[in-house]
Amino acid sequence: MTMRPIRIIGDPVLRTECEPVTTFDAELRALVTDLMDTLLGAPGRAGVAAPQIGVSAQVFVYDADGHRGHLINPTLELSDELQDDEEGCLSIPGLYFPTARALHATAHGVDQNGEPLSITGSGFLARALQHETDHLRGTLYVDTLRGDIRRRALREIRAGRFDSPSRR
Repeated sequence: MTMRPIRIIGDPVLRTECEPVTTFDAELRALVTDLMDTLLGAPGRAGVAAPQIGVSAQVFVYDADGHRGHLINPTLELSDELQDDEEGCLSIPGLYFPTARALHATAHGVDQNGEPLSITGSGFLARALQHETDHLRGTLYVDTLRGDIRRRALREIRAGRFDSPSRR
């Protein structure tokens, strides 16, 4: 089992758009395995994207609402109906803020063998699919916040009011 360390906000890899995956080989399969080991290696994790372990590739894994898997080079179809629940991120540990997301999402992409793959979810799974896809675009959930909530989040991040990596 290879549980990789999670990159924390401030690391440039988290703010860089990831490269699409074009080679489906043993190296990619090892990345998917490392991502899944990192996801399942600690309780309470819903997803891990490649940039969170320092790899600039459009790959993420998820484990939400009874669905577990991986997706490569994802695109999203989102409903107009919104949900507004608390959201957090392994890369900003310990901070949670109400974050608007589409209530329903379908993610399309491919698996580690290059075969087409789609997953459709509502609620928490839809939130996880959107959150992880954002990571691949260099976007963190706090970037989607607005108004007073965004100001509070940025103040807490600047003040370092999130759990240190050693506490995870």
